[in-house]
Amino acid sequence: MPQGQPIRSVAVFCGSRPGHDPAYHAASVALGAGLAEAGLQLVYGGGNIGLMGAVADGVLDAGGTVLGIIPDFLQRREVAHAGVQHLTVTGTMHDRKRRMFDAADAFVTMPGGLGTFDETIEITTWRQLGLHDKPILICDVAGWAQPYLALLDAAVAQGFVAADAVRLYEVLPDVPAVLDRLRRM
Repeated sequence: MPQGQPIRSVAVFCGSRPGHDPAYHAASVALGAGLAEAGLQLVYGGGNIGLMGAVADGVLDAGGTVLGIIPDFLQRREVAHAGVQHLTVTGTMHDRKRRMFDAADAFVTMPGGLGTFDETIEITTWRQLGLHDKPILICDVAGWAQPYLALLDAAVAQGFVAADAVRLYEVLPDVPAVLDRLRRM
């Protein structure tokens, strides 16, 4: 983010499944409520399932604003969240990710699977390439992010990623720490 540029919207990458640990769901709802209470718009994948739906519900239940961005083929499968104030339907997954990037001032990664990894790696790569300087926060709910971080550490150790790549993102232990960090940006 350029100096002095306020954060008004946060893209959240997270699972379309709930995961096995109930802490994931609780953290997702808490993040959504915290974003709403801070007056930050949620930008997310537009789904009503898994942790995606939990974050959106947390924002909506706390009176906040949600921008969902979903590809047409997923909307046709009826996984779009009917309660969001703003829903953008795209033609492709690539279009979805680009629009989420454009609409967000910061990014938060919560627990999730392949799609979450894809989005986080891509946005981190774009930052490495100098395409943006928006904050990327990884929320390590119940140790969820440790295998992901170990993969990045292994890539550094094997010489595929520069050691200073850790400056591209911040790892925070829980939702309160993420919300505090967003407030201080």
